[in-house]
Amino acid sequence: MTPPTELLWALIGLILTIGGTFLEAFTTNLPWNWSQDGVQTYSLQVNFQVGAVLLVGCLGGKRAAALSQIAYLILGLTRFPVFTQGGGLDYIYQPSFGYLLGFIPGAWVCGSFAFRLPSRLESLAFSCLSGLFTIHATGLGYLIATYMLRWVDINALSFPQAVLNFSIYPIPGQLAVVCAVTVLAFALRHLMFY
Repeated sequence: MTPPTELLWALIGLILTIGGTFLEAFTTNLPWNWSQDGVQTYSLQVNFQVGAVLLVGCLGGKRAAALSQIAYLILGLTRFPVFTQGGGLDYIYQPSFGYLLGFIPGAWVCGSFAFRLPSRLESLAFSCLSGLFTIHATGLGYLIATYMLRWVDINALSFPQAVLNFSIYPIPGQLAVVCAVTVLAFALRHLMFY
């Protein structure tokens, strides 16, 4: 991709990530139950933030995706309230900050695989899952470091509870978002002749 195109994708990725931070993911009941029960929505207990990171990786490539996430972190750390709980430099002491930090390598990995492998549904799914794994690996590494260095109040949230809250509980919802991102990226890549 040309540098202006990559910058455009980086800007799109930044906007999608900020918007996805405040947009909760939902699913509906099964379509064959709609006539009996009506359409009901159920929260997936996650937002579209990770989905935005992976989508820009699948569509914009590794450099644009990583650049968008670097810009996102810089905005959040300079007191713009773009993170889930606001923003500011003190956010680095939050146990969840490692997952935000993981957006950069996660976007890079997803974008690398998305443009190295053929544009098929399963290869895009692999790209997204690799990016999601990278985000969680970075987040867990940061979590271990913060508890070892005692950056967080250990009495407020134990390490096993932090792992459950930030890595284990969100996985089912994030996997559903990965499925949606994979299908959307596949359709958009074909529309854009990638």
